[in-house]
Amino acid sequence: MLTDTHTHLYSEAFDEDRNDMMQRALDNGVKRFFIPAIDSSYTNRMYALERDFPERVHLMMGLHPTSVKENYEEELRHVEAQFEARKFIAVGEIGIDLYWDKSTLGIQQEAFKRQIELAKSHQLPIVIHCRDAFDEVFEVLEECKDEKLFGIFHCFTGTYEQAQQALGYQMKLGIGGVVTFKNGKIDTFLDQIPLKHIVLETDAPYLAPAPYRGKRNESAYLDYVCKKVAEIYQLSEAAVAKQTTENSKELFGI
Repeated sequence: MLTDTHTHLYSEAFDEDRNDMMQRALDNGVKRFFIPAIDSSYTNRMYALERDFPERVHLMMGLHPTSVKENYEEELRHVEAQFEARKFIAVGEIGIDLYWDKSTLGIQQEAFKRQIELAKSHQLPIVIHCRDAFDEVFEVLEECKDEKLFGIFHCFTGTYEQAQQALGYQMKLGIGGVVTFKNGKIDTFLDQIPLKHIVLETDAPYLAPAPYRGKRNESAYLDYVCKKVAEIYQLSEAAVAKQTTENSKELFGI
């Protein structure tokens, strides 16, 4: 059994074939799907997905850093209101993204910190989005570090040293399609990270693995990620699937 710990199955990219896409994933052994939030405009789509696949999908709630704009206070109130209304399995995806807009760094940091505190108050993991912002993310994590801080460093693309730093904050590394890229680099040191710290993900519909790079990603392609990780660790795909699924169960509690 494979677990996709990060997949945007509610995306408009799947509106034409969502049921078929889900069946392909199930046929490929992907049985558990963890769904990160973006902002309030997607909340109803997330709930609809959960209604359609109640035994398979598990929802997070949070404000994505690229959606941290002038109205971020309103968006954070929306996140908090959802937590008051129901349960989620994580606060995510949250973090800092300086690829698209560096001018919002200050409010991104504020939103990140407040959502970390929200996760702690609910004893939940966080799922971190980090793009062009390792130093800035680590600065916030250092400020918030305690025994209640834990989660996943989603789509980890850093160096070995940054991986060690992430592990020091009780983060697991989310490994996706980038591990299959010729220039992905993480394949050069990943086997130095104990497999107990690794979870698998697709980030569908983004970051499709080779041989689908540049095309729409879907959860069925998680087996390409698993195959590459198994090759790196010199283990069977079954062993990687089992260990990474166990890691996800430990982290999310389900």
